[in-house]
Amino acid sequence: MRPPLPPGPYLVVGLARSGAGAALMLREHGEVIGVDSGAPDVTPPGIEVHVDTSGVELLDRVRTVVKSPGVPQEAPVIEEARRRGIEVTGELELAWRLIPNEFVAVTGTNGKTTTTELLGAIAREAGFDVAVAGNVGTSLSSLAGQLAADAVVVCECSSFQLEDASAFAPEAALLLNLEEDHLDRHGTFEAYREAKLRIFANQSPDDVAVLPNGFELATTAQRVEFGAGGDLEQRDGALRWRGEHVIDVAEIRLRGTHNLENAMAAAAVALARGWPAAAVRATLRSFAGVPHRLEEVAERDGVLYVNDSKATNVASARVGIAAFDGGVHAILGGSLKGGGFDGLRGVLAERARAAYLIGEAAERLAQDLDGAVPLRRCGDLAAAVAAARAAADPGDTILLSPATASYDQYRSYEERGEHFRELARG
Repeated sequence: MRPPLPPGPYLVVGLARSGAGAALMLREHGEVIGVDSGAPDVTPPGIEVHVDTSGVELLDRVRTVVKSPGVPQEAPVIEEARRRGIEVTGELELAWRLIPNEFVAVTGTNGKTTTTELLGAIAREAGFDVAVAGNVGTSLSSLAGQLAADAVVVCECSSFQLEDASAFAPEAALLLNLEEDHLDRHGTFEAYREAKLRIFANQSPDDVAVLPNGFELATTAQRVEFGAGGDLEQRDGALRWRGEHVIDVAEIRLRGTHNLENAMAAAAVALARGWPAAAVRATLRSFAGVPHRLEEVAERDGVLYVNDSKATNVASARVGIAAFDGGVHAILGGSLKGGGFDGLRGVLAERARAAYLIGEAAERLAQDLDGAVPLRRCGDLAAAVAAARAAADPGDTILLSPATASYDQYRSYEERGEHFRELARG
């Protein structure tokens, strides 16, 4: 049984996709007020909405504050709500309480979207009614009251969503990896780690916690590990589940060693939940990945163009560059998130012919990468693609794997990736 919703009236802070979805979901459960410090293009219908205001003046009217993932903990209305003892929660928590279905929750620094979609594809191949939601496009709140009782929900969970979870307890929780990211939001790696690990905090002995082999975590759930020596490992050229052959590595369609880890993680979740091994095999043979993550968008004059716009941190960009044997022209840069770029030096020196620097992060990238690889300051994406195209030889790869967020020049990593796709094909 899920816990009941906290009491209304509700104040939903932040009216982007998740916040708007939460407001619409909560209309049937009490009075809902929406507030946004900016002016959203679209606001949820049937809701009292206040824009261009912090919302502090609305706290006298509500009993629960619902914080959108993009709203920081330091926002005045959030700090004041907590000071007054008003409960602050998030869309992930509330939607989970209203959706009584089996939940498979996926988190990690890198690979979340690919692995979430891969798990959804395995579930569909197995014949299950499945909904894929969370941080990947469909808001979790939009599924409330819409699913059959036997449907499975596969949900991507970001640290921004998990930091507001209180009772959230998925039947299967997966941590892919954990590296430095989002320090501009969380402040320290320890705080970021703590937010991520909330995915396991309330699991019971009937639930499954899937982790990289050797990851230290105290949990009452059934512990399942993937990686060398784990329940699901790569050995003798094949993936093996507790010693039993699942699929030869050569048959897996996804490119790169990081995607082999994603495949192992997804297979571990599926097999731990009792999903058919045949469905795992068939999906790993056919699943080609997701847009904006090592997406091969064009080949011109023998040069491959790859859109890896979702590589918004150093760790993700590093594995993207490493997915190619060499001849990489790496386009890097965008808006800064905290932390440096030294972690790219080795892979660039090994695989790249040059790096093309764009956006707000260009100068910090130039400082951190000086001497590792020839650097070209290009300013924007169009100039970077043109410069890389002029320098590339047949057999080379022009790779957008920016290692940063996109908000200096684009509204999202998707918009940045779509622009790269247009430039590559144009």
